[in-house]
Amino acid sequence: MAIIGKNRYEWAVFYYAVVNGLGLVIPLDKGLPQDEIQNSLILSGAEVIIFEEKYYDSVKAIYDKNKTKIHTLICMDNMEGIPNFKELLNEGKEWMTINDRYLHLPIDSDKTSIILFTSGTTSIAKAVELSHRNIASNINGLNEREVLYPDDVNMAFLPFHHTFGSSGLLWILSNGVCTTFCDGLRYIQKNLIEYKVSVFFCVPAIIEGMHKKIIQEINKKGLTKKVEFAKKLSRFLLKFKIDIRRKLFKDILDNLGGKIRFVINGAAALDKQVEIDFNDFGILAVQGYGLTETSPVLTGESKEVLRPGSIGKALYNVELKIDNPDENGIGEIIAKGPNVMKGYYNNKEATDSVIKDGWFHTGDLAYMDKDGFVYITGRKKNVIVLKNGKNVYPEELEILIGALPYVKENIVFGIPKEDDLLVTTKVVCDMDYLKEKYNLESENEIQDKVWQDIKEINSGLSNYKHIKKVIVSNEEMVKTTTGKVKRNIEIDKVLKEIGRKE
Repeated sequence: MAIIGKNRYEWAVFYYAVVNGLGLVIPLDKGLPQDEIQNSLILSGAEVIIFEEKYYDSVKAIYDKNKTKIHTLICMDNMEGIPNFKELLNEGKEWMTINDRYLHLPIDSDKTSIILFTSGTTSIAKAVELSHRNIASNINGLNEREVLYPDDVNMAFLPFHHTFGSSGLLWILSNGVCTTFCDGLRYIQKNLIEYKVSVFFCVPAIIEGMHKKIIQEINKKGLTKKVEFAKKLSRFLLKFKIDIRRKLFKDILDNLGGKIRFVINGAAALDKQVEIDFNDFGILAVQGYGLTETSPVLTGESKEVLRPGSIGKALYNVELKIDNPDENGIGEIIAKGPNVMKGYYNNKEATDSVIKDGWFHTGDLAYMDKDGFVYITGRKKNVIVLKNGKNVYPEELEILIGALPYVKENIVFGIPKEDDLLVTTKVVCDMDYLKEKYNLESENEIQDKVWQDIKEINSGLSNYKHIKKVIVSNEEMVKTTTGKVKRNIEIDKVLKEIGRKE
């Protein structure tokens, strides 16, 4: 059974009803074009599609084409002539009074119960097969690492078709925590206050956006020095186990609802300073790392396992190592554990390319310090290998560029120049900020400002890492539905533009 729609109560109930009823559930990304949804239904062999009324036209069009195995439509909302959530719920309750065998179904822990599609930035999405054991082992690992309380309130923000969205919800429920639903991007702060949210897991853009507003407000009120002194004071007192952070920074916390205590970042790297500041304010901010193929979490931080800038340590039931490290200790993260997927559905070749001798090869590069903390340096396929044999890790430079206050997003890549590669960045700027803050309007003025700041970044880097070319834009980059930049598309656009100019 495939399921498509926004995060909502009905979505979760259908999902767990299918997966615990010996069925196979296929969460679909509501943001995909109709033809990609159809391809996902064909590839997965879905026979039933559960949908939100908003997507009826797309679902009906796919159904009418008769290219899939779909034979039944079920709506989360009340639609005439189509089975809906309320009807099925009432039928189910009535049936349970006659026969309660659903409660005693013999679940096979290793059978494929979920097919999730990866949101590839450079290639066609693959169908990941996950089992009850995969998911349950990962929840177990999270519960050993993190602490949740029954009176916590979570706000579901990450989409449920995303592994950490659905697994995260199960983790929350396994601790008896209440889940509320976000009304949308514009209402995050309002919802945090309204629902008295204490636990919130999301992506860097959201956390960094919240941080940016806090810092702007502090600067606007002329409280920068006072806040810095308060941070130093609280850090000193913490050495003696005296924690007054939530009293010192009550005004900041009140703007976030007053109850927020735990923020979990996933999907991409969080700015190190943002993590430090949140923890200084009395909000435990942690990073985790994982992939759809690992159900998803491999590593994570906690109150006891905290080192800003890292992605924490491997979960207790995950074996993790750095494969084939270079002279700097940087190599590919490979992992083994009960959370590693069964494989890619009907794609043995792709499965064999990532699971070798029982080890899952993530494609991510990192190094590990002496205490076991892991530090991501980038994607293996994104590394810029220069003529002199030196490796430039784009993500390392992107973090530095992203810290510039007017930079909305950026990518770093190599473009061919003679027989070498030129380290290049494409920067999307907040033009309003540049105009208001620096009184810059013309393209040349803005280009000069960005270039001067890039040169400042270069001054703190080894020569081979220096960014030699800067492309400035105000056009948002093409992204996957989970917010990751489609690097290949953006790089192709740059290369075509350069080709036209030449």
